[in-house]
Amino acid sequence: MEFLTILLPIFGIFAIGFIGQKKIGFDTKTISTMALYIMSPVLVFQTFYTTPFNVDYLYLTFYTFVLCFSLIAVVYMIAFFHGYSTPETCGMILASSFMNNGNYGTPVVLLLFGATGLKSAIILMVIQQLVMCTVGVYYAAKGSPEGNGIRSALRAVQRMPTMYGGLLGATFQLLNIPLSSAVQEAVGLVADAAIPTVMIVLGMQLARISIKHLAKAKISWSLIVKLAISPAIAYMLTLFLPVDDMVKQIMIIMAAMPTAANTTMYALQFNTEPEFVSSTTLISTSLSLATLPIIFMMVL
Repeated sequence: MEFLTILLPIFGIFAIGFIGQKKIGFDTKTISTMALYIMSPVLVFQTFYTTPFNVDYLYLTFYTFVLCFSLIAVVYMIAFFHGYSTPETCGMILASSFMNNGNYGTPVVLLLFGATGLKSAIILMVIQQLVMCTVGVYYAAKGSPEGNGIRSALRAVQRMPTMYGGLLGATFQLLNIPLSSAVQEAVGLVADAAIPTVMIVLGMQLARISIKHLAKAKISWSLIVKLAISPAIAYMLTLFLPVDDMVKQIMIIMAAMPTAANTTMYALQFNTEPEFVSSTTLISTSLSLATLPIIFMMVL
């Protein structure tokens, strides 16, 4: 029952966006752009400013990037054998290679391990933010119909303010630059609103999808990669990393989390298979009700 108490608010926020879009109708891309270019950089700044750096960052950073690029390699192999186009492949990468470590993974770790495990979960969340606002943006831009290859994708990463928010937050922390209580409160208000806004955008996008036109085979492959192959690769990586057993368990559990809601925002912004990415995000979140307890039994 405790596990369900984490999931119900998540689906409730999705439902708010879904109902709002059906009943009122919104310009989804405008709201997505606001969340991506204004709210997310503030959230990442706050995360990097308030999370202390230590040696665990090195191991977990290595783990997160290797896991991400391993999943991307798996997607490329699937795309090659099925003859997917570049936009289809990039959409699959967005749906398969980035996990929901924030509003889903961190509360689950807190429930399972208490405050002791929360520290590692937060570090993984911070690094995942860095991966999504660089690697995630790169593939979203690469798959865009308006893009023209690798150069335009790299320019999109350079223009993304989220990355600079993280660098600024890390700089402020390392140089011990204090923020006034008023500034911290303002930052906190915007940062706290960022994740719910992204989730509402996902619900709004889902309201525009026709079930009849879903790419069921492609979604199935993304779900297999995200919910099964990802924790399997994570387990293999933990065999070689010098971290304690609890951290290894957390790494595997976080790798088994469903698709990150931020990927829908990137897909919408760059028009990279937004219906496919948002559908996979919702379905993977729903299926995690069944898959995560299996992962718990295997690693705990």
